[in-house]
Amino acid sequence: MPIEAPFYPIVYIRGYAMSMSEIEDTVADPYMGFNLGSTKIRQRWDKKIVKYFFESPLIRLMKEHGYVDIYDDGDERSAVGAKDGKSIWIFRYYEESSGDLGTGKVQDIEFFARRLGELVERMRDELCGPALGATDEIRKARKAFKIHLVAHSMGGLIARCYLQNIAAGKETPVDRVFTYGTPHGGIDLRGLGNIPSFVKFNEIDTFSEERMRGYLKIPKAKPVTSLNGAFDESRFFCLVGTDYKDYDAAKGLAQRAVGPMSDGLVMIKNAAVDGAPRAFVHRAHSGHYGIVNSEEGYQNLKRFLFGNVRVEALLEIAELSLPPDVQKQVDAGKKVKASYHAEVVARVRGKRWALHRRTVDEESAIFIPFEKVTAQDPVHLASAFLMRSERVDPSAQGLGFSFDLGVVVPEYEIDGALFLKQHFEGGYLYREKINLEIFWENGEPKLRYGFDSKQPNQTSRSAEVTKIEENGGFVGYEFRIPVAQNTRPGMKGTLILRSFGWG
Repeated sequence: MPIEAPFYPIVYIRGYAMSMSEIEDTVADPYMGFNLGSTKIRQRWDKKIVKYFFESPLIRLMKEHGYVDIYDDGDERSAVGAKDGKSIWIFRYYEESSGDLGTGKVQDIEFFARRLGELVERMRDELCGPALGATDEIRKARKAFKIHLVAHSMGGLIARCYLQNIAAGKETPVDRVFTYGTPHGGIDLRGLGNIPSFVKFNEIDTFSEERMRGYLKIPKAKPVTSLNGAFDESRFFCLVGTDYKDYDAAKGLAQRAVGPMSDGLVMIKNAAVDGAPRAFVHRAHSGHYGIVNSEEGYQNLKRFLFGNVRVEALLEIAELSLPPDVQKQVDAGKKVKASYHAEVVARVRGKRWALHRRTVDEESAIFIPFEKVTAQDPVHLASAFLMRSERVDPSAQGLGFSFDLGVVVPEYEIDGALFLKQHFEGGYLYREKINLEIFWENGEPKLRYGFDSKQPNQTSRSAEVTKIEENGGFVGYEFRIPVAQNTRPGMKGTLILRSFGWG
């Protein structure tokens, strides 16, 4: 069966089930949660619910991209009905732990990862043909065989255990991995730190850093968030949730146990793999306001799997001017300390949702220590994947998107004491909506931009562009846009967009 890039078969791996009753509920669902949608997008200030119909990732992949499931007449019949291999497979790893369908014994993560490897080989056999007695055509198909792994929460750790442990040193057909709210750095509890490895009830030590190092094969010299060379980080996407207040599991227990700067269960700092592209969305770990059951989650998923262009956005700060009263203290020889917060919201033209969102009010802004500013070390703002087929106007040549960018005024500390004179909470050193459009001329990308404060919704200026080379070879393009707010306090710097082909 011919399988064409990038529409490879998708394997969905669900998250952790804490109790046996949750395991039984899980195995009773053919899609193990990937079919769940939502009609609730957010609670307003008056506690009324904003209604928005998101059918589910499963249904959207079927409706928009022609995927089919593997179920037929009550059985798992592999890719019956699939066209060009566009099939969705549910890794039903909890079945063997179920009292109804299995042994009733909860297995460890290495067991699940081995079973994932077996599923991958079964998929290759069924979609391409078995290795035994294979024809030249079957051998060619087996060699070219690729899949995508899409995982929620602990499912992402199962994927990593497969890649970094079970299949380590071997070639695997995994092309891309997408994780929703996975605790790549383990789970931390407020006041207690990382879950201790001696807590083993229902394999909950799976989220202990000490235990993770063992099943991910990571030496102590490296962080547990490292893929340790087992997989290309650029093909591993991490979606990070930031809305801990809407996480309703255990009736708010998780909110109190984990708290702010999290999705209600996983801390923001633990939710991404080192060096991997990532996006932040104001969604909870699961539930009606959950990260999987969201338009934002799905849009990042399909653009990462099927997109054409990858963009990495960075902010290079050249100068941050101080308020006049603070500058006087500096001139007088006093020591001034401060840190900053950067806000960024990434959107695509014509859509009602954001691909990426980090703000101070939602407790997810980017922390910039003063040392990073003085070193002029660029701050990573966002990763975005774009699809030419998703243009609002198909006749338009370019891909339109935007960044709401802000750098927030900090609290200044002078000789160890807060300096609140002339301080107004929520003030900005820089704040602008920057409109952008990538288009192509003779195969070369160009970037137009514009500032909403000067020309709303327009892109009339051309960005400076240079080629990016790594290890002596061409890899992409870098665009530089000057940004400045000439006030005191204010900011001068450069928005850097690095564009790479994606496919």
